[in-house]
Amino acid sequence: MTGKGGVGKTTFASLLCRAFANDGARVLAVDADPDANFAAALGIPADRAAELQPVARMKELAEERTGASGGYGSFFKLNPKVNDLPEKFCLEHDGVRFLWMGTLEQGGSGCACPESTLVKRLMGHLLLERDEVVVMDMEAGLEHLGRRTAESVDTLVVVVEPGQRSLQTAQQIMRLAADVGIDEVYVVGSKVRDGEDRRLIEQAVPSERLLGAISFCEGVRRADRDNLPPDLLSPEALREVREIKDRLLHLRTK
Repeated sequence: MTGKGGVGKTTFASLLCRAFANDGARVLAVDADPDANFAAALGIPADRAAELQPVARMKELAEERTGASGGYGSFFKLNPKVNDLPEKFCLEHDGVRFLWMGTLEQGGSGCACPESTLVKRLMGHLLLERDEVVVMDMEAGLEHLGRRTAESVDTLVVVVEPGQRSLQTAQQIMRLAADVGIDEVYVVGSKVRDGEDRRLIEQAVPSERLLGAISFCEGVRRADRDNLPPDLLSPEALREVREIKDRLLHLRTK
């Protein structure tokens, strides 16, 4: 999940996790956004979430798995063992497992530190090797595509709200996604209040790329205010997201 900041991508990601889990899927939710609040949107109590440490900051673990020593410029493995990490560092809540990936202090595609290697290897393992649904809440905007950290995803979902700046960001993301080899890119509307909002999104997004829309909902707003999962106060939003999920699965199996 990606999109311009503030469009509601974390809300959508949490509802998608709930829709998959309610339908019997094995779900792993991964927070890869530096503005980390996916755990709260999933309803994980703050005291439990506070026990987690982001994988990206596990310097000692990264050095152990990569064999790095001697600081900058030392040799280390580019394919460290990671298959046991999700089970070790996941937190399970209400049928959904959660992993806080975190982000690295070093920016740019040129970072070749042990922590970067560990995170990239783990992302590839989660998205390519594990037989389950992985919902990853990525950072807002375009930076993650510039760093190519999205290159292993099956499907990129861009969440937009009915506004020109959000739609322009979505168009840029779709172009960059093509550059890094992501063919399956879809759009979900968020905070849609009326037919005019819906038409604005429909006119900007090709019909074959538009999965659907989530209506503006007072229950979702209250859930954010009270730090509760949105499905708890808005069954209507969950119903809309279930329809989006079904359309996504249909498109992916065509």
